[in-house]
Amino acid sequence: MTGIRTETLNVSGVALTVRRAGEGETLLLLHGANGNASWLPMVESLSANYDVILPDHPGFGDTDAPGWMDSISDMAYFYLDVIEALGLEDFHLAGHSMGGWIAAEIAVRDRHRIKSLTLVSSAGIWVNGTPMGDLFAWSPQETVRRVFARQPLIDEMLAYEPSEEEIGVMLKNRQMAARLCWSPRLHNPDLRKWLHRLKLPTLIIWGDSDGIFPEPYAHAYHELIPGSELEIYEDCGHVPMAEARDAFLSRLVTFTGGAA
Repeated sequence: MTGIRTETLNVSGVALTVRRAGEGETLLLLHGANGNASWLPMVESLSANYDVILPDHPGFGDTDAPGWMDSISDMAYFYLDVIEALGLEDFHLAGHSMGGWIAAEIAVRDRHRIKSLTLVSSAGIWVNGTPMGDLFAWSPQETVRRVFARQPLIDEMLAYEPSEEEIGVMLKNRQMAARLCWSPRLHNPDLRKWLHRLKLPTLIIWGDSDGIFPEPYAHAYHELIPGSELEIYEDCGHVPMAEARDAFLSRLVTFTGGAA
């Protein structure tokens, strides 16, 4: 992809790998447990409207984990240091899946620099009566079938043969995700108590066929975050950026453009 540069930012003893592209208002993207694969195909398109920043979380991709990074709370405080180190002000924050959970944890702690928040298929809360999918129990093939809703994309993903290097990164990501999210699985029991603090423009985006966090999770977030907006795409799974790309991009640009 053209126009994307890779930088290293040293923060709190971590050599953080950061991909950056574009100009305009800053959009900080936080990836999920699979690494930056869900966001990376969007960076070039997003860079037409934003100064896009996409880090590899500590323990994921090209960034190594410090010994003290043991929880999503640690990750949230780390990113508050990153935001300060980058000198970000009035920036847009968007997180997918585990990255949405991190984004919510950041914003409940300190929202004053954040202009808007977008949560995409986010982990972080538990909905009684609606079990979430167990990423740590599924085979790679079952994961693909649970993550995506549309058969052509499922077939494409099942047919793809990753390189040895890609397999190594996938294993690294999975190990770190387990370290952060194993118990309790993919949520913080205390987070829902503090989501009322998100008094900033917030957009919640979901797929109606999400096999990891079913649609009731979207409505729960919407009810818990005052004044939030909710967008649900039909025939769409856990990665709206892939299965509803054009609608997703248009909605995000419109929403951030209207954030006061």
